[in-house]
Parts: sequence; C-alpha cells; structure tokens
Amino acid sequence: MSALIIWAMGAVLLLINIMLRTRILRLEARLKELSNPQEQLTFLRQQAAQKDKVPALKALRKQYPELSLIEANKLWQQIQ
Repeated sequence: MSALIIWAMGAVLLLINIMLRTRILRLEARLKELSNPQEQLTFLRQQAAQKDKVPALKALRKQYPELSLIEANKLWQQIQ
C-alpha cells in the first residue's frame, strides 16, 4: 500500500514538474518576443566603448537576462 502511495506521489510531482517547465519555456519565449534587438545592440555598443568583451557581455546579460551567452556573443560579433 505504501509503495502505491509513493508511486502516486512521484507521478504527481513529475506532472507538476512538466507543467512548470512548460510554463517557464512559454514565458521565456514571450520575453524574447518582447525584447528589442536594436535596444540590445545599442546597449552593447555603449558597454563596448567603455569595457572589454567579457565585462561588456556580462553587463548585457545582466540587463537582458533572456539572452543566452551564445546570443550575446553573436551580438558582439555584429558590432565588431
């Protein structure tokens, strides 16, 4: 009986995890839709004038947390 309860709780937790992960992915996609790449490029150009590559990319990702490191690096390559 207790094994059945443990199995059922595990299944419920797995379903909750899947639902939350799906919600997070949808929210991240919506956030990327709302962000403006031109604003990101402008911000990165300002940072690049003052800093080297790594600090500028860190500042960009702090300002725009939805950006991955790969996306930030592609933006850096665009301004070079």
